[in-house]
Amino acid sequence: MNSAGIINLVPTQVRTQWKAEGAYPDITVFDAFTQQVRRQPDAIAVCSSEGSHRFEEIYQHSLKVANGLAQAGMVKGDVLVYQLGNSWRSLVIDMAAAAIGVVVCPIPPGRGKLDIESILKRCQARAIIVEHHSEGEDVCAMLETLRPLLLSLRLLITVGEQRQGWCDFADLLNASALPECPALSPDDPVRFLVSSGTESEPKLVAYSHNALLGGRGRFMALLSDGKPRFAPLYLMPLGSAFGSTASSCVMALLGGTVIILPKFSVDAAIDAIRMFRPTHVLGVPTMFQRLASDDRLAALDLRDLVALVSGGALIDEATINRCYEAFGCQFINLYGSADGVNCFNALTDSREKVAATVGKPDPSICEIRVVDDHHQPLEQGEIGEIAARGPITPMQYVNSPVLDETYRDQQGWVYTGDLGCIDSDGYLNLMGRKKDVIIRGGVNISPAQIEKLMTQHPNVVSASCVAVPDHDLGQRVCICLSLQQGTSPLSLNDVTQYLHQQGLEKHKWPEFLSHFSQLPLSPAGKVDKPSITKWLASLPQPEQSEASQVSRER
Repeated sequence: MNSAGIINLVPTQVRTQWKAEGAYPDITVFDAFTQQVRRQPDAIAVCSSEGSHRFEEIYQHSLKVANGLAQAGMVKGDVLVYQLGNSWRSLVIDMAAAAIGVVVCPIPPGRGKLDIESILKRCQARAIIVEHHSEGEDVCAMLETLRPLLLSLRLLITVGEQRQGWCDFADLLNASALPECPALSPDDPVRFLVSSGTESEPKLVAYSHNALLGGRGRFMALLSDGKPRFAPLYLMPLGSAFGSTASSCVMALLGGTVIILPKFSVDAAIDAIRMFRPTHVLGVPTMFQRLASDDRLAALDLRDLVALVSGGALIDEATINRCYEAFGCQFINLYGSADGVNCFNALTDSREKVAATVGKPDPSICEIRVVDDHHQPLEQGEIGEIAARGPITPMQYVNSPVLDETYRDQQGWVYTGDLGCIDSDGYLNLMGRKKDVIIRGGVNISPAQIEKLMTQHPNVVSASCVAVPDHDLGQRVCICLSLQQGTSPLSLNDVTQYLHQQGLEKHKWPEFLSHFSQLPLSPAGKVDKPSITKWLASLPQPEQSEASQVSRER
């Protein structure tokens, strides 16, 4: 056990082998960053609509914030939580904390009081950094109501507007530089990632320097393809698991330029592509669905664009094809999670392989097995639960032995709850989540299958299936659609006839329909199915015998 109270559940002999093979870089995040600063002090480390910052600037800011935190009592092993919109400050905080051995735990904007309270308690946070106001809410006031329940929380820091009893982040930037960094190990924890999964409360996953740089860093290195310029545009929050690669991997390990949006919108994304000419665009399916349907892409110079990288959820073939046509570059389907899973298409994969698979597992990042209910490996082509282990594997779930017992074994394998199979060419095919199945009259229905078919409809931008409770059959299917601008709403009959033409069995047809101008998104940018389900539950319930004739519109 280390100073943060975190145990590495990956067996020592396995981690030793990864070090010997070079899969682990065996260097801390801040040391990696320092090497980049010495190599290219004047190169651009991060740029956004706020402006650009050089490596030397981020480095000096980091040393000052690190010293400010140390002078406020933060020591190696303490946990610093922050909830901020995307900006250069997040990168500075990550490097400052890494310099003194403090573990960062970013929370994507949008998570509310209950989640924040759960996360602060779970990780026993010593400090928190927030914007005073976010999305119309006084975040500082909300946290002050929680303060009596959070015995470990001692340091409150606000960005922007000052508040009595709180430290000002600007004062940390004005501190003197850290004179000397403490001795740290690459095996120490450096970051906690927030993972919602299917639990009632957020899960926290602990990553060491080696797992962050050796796993996620190697993934980003393969994306960069060894090109001299690597400048990915992050459409999602940097506080998400997907966004965790920005500071540590792109900037610190690879010396690339991180391009960020304060908050995702199609307008902001198009402006960033025009201004900064990214080499890669990283986002989730709903973001690419909205971008690919915008006619303004045709006017952009996209010659620097190498690939789009889509993760966070399954993406449909129709959207992939639209992206190929709209962006004219390679598309990469990423299967990954905070829990330590990674598989993705190669830059050389055909469009057909990208549409059908998430690439070949790379054991130097993450080995993939497909197992049965007893965790025994299945033969190639058989469908089962996906298990993962590799240099990307995190240390453990934070302060949750139950989660460790549920999702991990003594050999360090993580059991994902996702269904898949390995095809004859060695590619991983995803089949949805074990817990995401809708059970109608005892028959299992895959929402992902229906969603994939509906997004092939020429008028559909995005689709999401959720369960509607039913006293007779247990659950029924509701399809929620977002359509191309200017197109007429579809009727439930239109939907079922289309699915019939695509070959979907009748017992899987949706029985409810809801139209959205845009499907609601979670803080991580995925479709927010719980909020859709909650909204549907608030509506008057129709007679179930007439369910197939009901259409709900929003």
